[in-house]
Amino acid sequence: MTGRGVHLWPGGIALAATLGLAAVSLAALLSAAPGDLATGDIVDNYVLGVLRFTVLQAALSTLLAVGCAVPVARALARRGGWPGRKLLLALFGLPLVMPVIVAVFGLAAIYGQNGAFNDLIAWLGVPRQQVLYGLAGILIAHVFFNLPLAARLLLLAWQAIPGESWRLAGQLGMSSWQIFRLIEGPRLREVLPGVAVLVFLLCFTSFAVVLTLGGGPRHATLEVAIYQSLRLDFDIPRAVVLAVLQIVLCAFLAGALLTLGRTPEGGATLDRMTGRPDLAGWGGRVLDAAVLFVAAGFVLAPLAAIVWSGLGGPLGDVLSSAPLWRATLRSVVVGLGGGLLAMALGTALLVTTRDLKYRRWRPRLAERLELMGSLNLVVSPTVLGAGLFVLLLPMTDVLGLALPLVVIVNGIVFVPYVLRTVGPGFYRVAENHDRLCASLGIKGFARLRLVEWLAVRRPAALGLAIASTLSLGDLTAIALFGSQDSETLPLMLYRAMAAYRMDEAAVIALLLALVCLILFLLIERFLGGRAAA
Repeated sequence: MTGRGVHLWPGGIALAATLGLAAVSLAALLSAAPGDLATGDIVDNYVLGVLRFTVLQAALSTLLAVGCAVPVARALARRGGWPGRKLLLALFGLPLVMPVIVAVFGLAAIYGQNGAFNDLIAWLGVPRQQVLYGLAGILIAHVFFNLPLAARLLLLAWQAIPGESWRLAGQLGMSSWQIFRLIEGPRLREVLPGVAVLVFLLCFTSFAVVLTLGGGPRHATLEVAIYQSLRLDFDIPRAVVLAVLQIVLCAFLAGALLTLGRTPEGGATLDRMTGRPDLAGWGGRVLDAAVLFVAAGFVLAPLAAIVWSGLGGPLGDVLSSAPLWRATLRSVVVGLGGGLLAMALGTALLVTTRDLKYRRWRPRLAERLELMGSLNLVVSPTVLGAGLFVLLLPMTDVLGLALPLVVIVNGIVFVPYVLRTVGPGFYRVAENHDRLCASLGIKGFARLRLVEWLAVRRPAALGLAIASTLSLGDLTAIALFGSQDSETLPLMLYRAMAAYRMDEAAVIALLLALVCLILFLLIERFLGGRAAA
């Protein structure tokens, strides 16, 4: 703690833990890099092929996801009073928190060789198609995950349009196309580049989707190639080269995201759709209904397939397996451990940024420190795990430390979720009550317990629930470090799918989804209080 009551040490510890570990991991990777890395000789045709495919699948995924999200967001904005709209928005939130490997199983149940899609076209007399594995499957999965996210973000562009614009459009008798070109288009152009870069970055660093649906080395991305080089080929030099490429490109993309990404400023009125002249026509209603129906079906079908396949699978045989419940216990431990670590690091960083903002009046420094806590923009879990793997391999049995390492990696990666959920309430309390706390001598943990906790209890519960659920369902770190003795439910599900034991995988997927849901609800209920239930 420095003068004027500024707490620098909590944020210092958090940054030392996150940035320090990342720096050590990167140093380990660079120290293991081959001597001809700088000359480019190590960047062979395989590495260039992986890089090309990584960019290709991310670009196509972004084009499809964002391109489809524009009409979906417009339909949601135009039909704000329709019944079921809130339910659809809640449905769009499920792919964001669902374990990726579970959603991949749901997609396999719909689009796989024996899935519902092929059953339908076979009934129509069309030969069954193999669309799930390879580039097509990767694109389907990425659109499934990112279309809802892009639609929710693009919806902000319409919500930011002031009601006066709609009344003016009505007075001028604008058509729907003129409204889109003159009113909606300019707002959309403000947020579209940032959303596109965000989706591209998510697809660029995708791991579980490509590992499961890629279909082989020919469709490997940088993330998957790093994993294959370490765990399958034990080719550390190649893994280092791939990791360095990943860091450089992710740093460039993160910089583009920070430059282009922006939240549109709101207008002066609250009734955003008042006077909009293109809502009454039957053509627009039918088109919006069709767009929302297709989008809801695309998102809901894999989720329904998970439940249907799981309940129809060999429940008794799978649930009576002792390894399954050991994996479940490990998953819960990993989930809670990663979530609590992310919450501790995020809260410590917020204490320092709060004081810098409201006691030292250094908002830009506070924003930079908070940004430094979002390491996953540049250093992905695979790269961070690869660095730890290379660093610890000469010293100890890395696979024997699988669960602690997974908790550490997940805890660091999910800090941004804590910052985004807890931060606004934390800063609001400081803005309203900082002087009162100073005059009453309330500080340190007493302030956290008596003042801030009451205001951020529900956001903190949400942040911990999200971080814990994502940590529980994450496949990235456990695939790198996991073994038979440290198997978690996501790893068990991946192995069952890889061995084409789809009946067994269906039950595991349903169990994993239920465990994530129960953990999420329990944390929100007991930490957030009755109001959060």
